[in-house]
Amino acid sequence: MTRPLAGIRVLDLSRVLAGPWCTQLLADLGADVVKIERPGQGDDTRHWGPPWIEHDDGTRTAAYFLAANRGKRSAAIDLASEEGAEQVRRLADRSDVVVENFKVGALAKYGLDAATLRQRNPRLVYASITGFGQDGPRAAQAGYDFMIQGQAGLMSITGLPDEVENGGPLRAGVAVVDLFTGLYTANAILAALVRRGTIGEGARIDSALLDCGLAMLANQASNYLVSGESPPRQGNSHPNLVPYQPFACADQPLIVAVGNDRQFAAFAALLGHPGWATDERFATNAARIAHRTELVAAIEAITRTAPAARWYEACERAGIPAGPINSIAGALADPQAAHRAMLREMDGMRLVGSPVRLDDQRMDSDRPPPRLGQHTDEILAELG
Repeated sequence: MTRPLAGIRVLDLSRVLAGPWCTQLLADLGADVVKIERPGQGDDTRHWGPPWIEHDDGTRTAAYFLAANRGKRSAAIDLASEEGAEQVRRLADRSDVVVENFKVGALAKYGLDAATLRQRNPRLVYASITGFGQDGPRAAQAGYDFMIQGQAGLMSITGLPDEVENGGPLRAGVAVVDLFTGLYTANAILAALVRRGTIGEGARIDSALLDCGLAMLANQASNYLVSGESPPRQGNSHPNLVPYQPFACADQPLIVAVGNDRQFAAFAALLGHPGWATDERFATNAARIAHRTELVAAIEAITRTAPAARWYEACERAGIPAGPINSIAGALADPQAAHRAMLREMDGMRLVGSPVRLDDQRMDSDRPPPRLGQHTDEILAELG
């Protein structure tokens, strides 16, 4: 099967996570992604260890870098030198897409800004990723995922309430704003390429971590806009659904995610209380939210009497969404993950593969994350 982006060249001037996550997805879909890195240093995340993977030549690469750079070719070129900048400009002339995450205006002094490159190559799709966008009062500020999780409001709804011991805001365990921004940007690039096929011209894409952080608030932002009240942190319970949280069992917690009244009736019967389904306190989701504390306590008094595995099996038989809280080791060892072949091994490295499938074929590149400058000669030779 020919991959959908075969024949598309992406010039990747980004580093860390949001940009590389975007370009890794494009590489998985078949694009030739040329990653430009600073000689001697490379992408910052090459050094964000431990842990490290040790190479046969005695060098090492941080695990962080491996997660976001599958499928790319690396060229070590110094943008600050006129020769290096001209090499990159010539690469852009032959590219379909440029992705960069420099501070606003920083690439103009090298002649690598959108206006310059798109004047040379009008079909170019040029995507810029910054903390706050290309305009506005904060445009010049740097932005990292952690600070944006706080600034966009995500941390205000993540963690335990203040009144709980050790409560307070928490960031998500992975850089979710970076990841969302990478995905939003990849979608925008694909849309721009489709449009180019119609009008013959490229596009300028302006992606901001803050914008994406606000967009990914989803139902919680809508809850505020409708109610006028900022949603509180409430740990692992759901603001709009009950019961939808972990419940203590005899050995370990089990997540139960009841999404409608039919599922609640089945869950109530499973717990030995079918009458809850018609009890005016619990019969509807709105009523269950109003009586959340009472219902959760009643459920947990029952779930504590048996191991989580027993309740999990019972929920599965009854068609009630439920599942354990796995460690990462446990999650990657799950039989379903194994069946779906979500772990890849290449060049002695174990990596999580792409979840994208087209016509039953996995859309992830067989090219391992590159060593720094591994393809410099090859890429420059293509320029003649």
